[in-house]
Amino acid sequence: MTKYINPGRLLKEYVLIHLGCILYAFTWAGIIESAHGIGGGASGLALLIQYATGLPMGIGYIIINGVLVVLLLVIVGRNFGLKTIFGIASIALWLNLWGAILPDNLLGLADDKLLSAILAGAVTGIAVGICLLQGGSTGGTDIVAMIINKFRRVAYGRVVMVSDFAIIGISWFVYHERPDVDNPLAMIIYGYVLVAVFSYTVDTMLAGNKQSSQILIFSRRYTDIAGEITRNLHRGVTILDGEGAYTGQPSKMLVVLCRKQETSNILRAVKQLDPEAFVSVSSVMGVYGKGFEDFDVKPKKI
Repeated sequence: MTKYINPGRLLKEYVLIHLGCILYAFTWAGIIESAHGIGGGASGLALLIQYATGLPMGIGYIIINGVLVVLLLVIVGRNFGLKTIFGIASIALWLNLWGAILPDNLLGLADDKLLSAILAGAVTGIAVGICLLQGGSTGGTDIVAMIINKFRRVAYGRVVMVSDFAIIGISWFVYHERPDVDNPLAMIIYGYVLVAVFSYTVDTMLAGNKQSSQILIFSRRYTDIAGEITRNLHRGVTILDGEGAYTGQPSKMLVVLCRKQETSNILRAVKQLDPEAFVSVSSVMGVYGKGFEDFDVKPKKI
């Protein structure tokens, strides 16, 4: 059976990925490079090569990812996602464009290295988060993780940590050769700050997108509340039988799973129908099934 692809949704995803790539490249060319900073991943390595050789960052970025893609196809032996290839090409293009048109010391941040690292980490984290939420990627460490996992099962976070640590650590030797860098050790520390803020921002975006609420509702008007939630708020409701431990009276409990942003609408509906209802709301990191996230679990090989 051929899977139907919604052209409008696909276009939206590519547009958002492109916007994320534009923001990502802008931050590297306009903030990190202007402050003579460093970061991790393929972008950090490309910037390090630019510092050492003068090769434009955009060209270095496309060369690094091009080599990784070829290695992936040879070693892992599978086709690579079009969205990731699109993201790599888009970032390389905009790195060159921003590098050519942006002035030095953009926003006056070049002299405040710590502020530059924090701001750059947050903005690049948002940019990458946008790409990941649309099913895209910026290449680099993602590809390295796929290649490594061909031979040995290693957590993605560990691959990112080791690669970023190595790239930023190597910058020590490059900074020592630059007369415009007074304290190489400080620049390395700022690089680790950038990576830490970046990782936290990406994790927050991805967790926030998947986070949902589990609502338990105890009310005598459970039938009316369930009808309101299913008909007008378009969420499923499960009715469970219960019994009060103190009174021994039978009761009904409604169980509702919804997106975090839908919680207030459901609580408002419950309050309107039964101000005396007893409601419990708890956060859950993920809900899998129809109307929520798809199961991303590979079958165990026997």
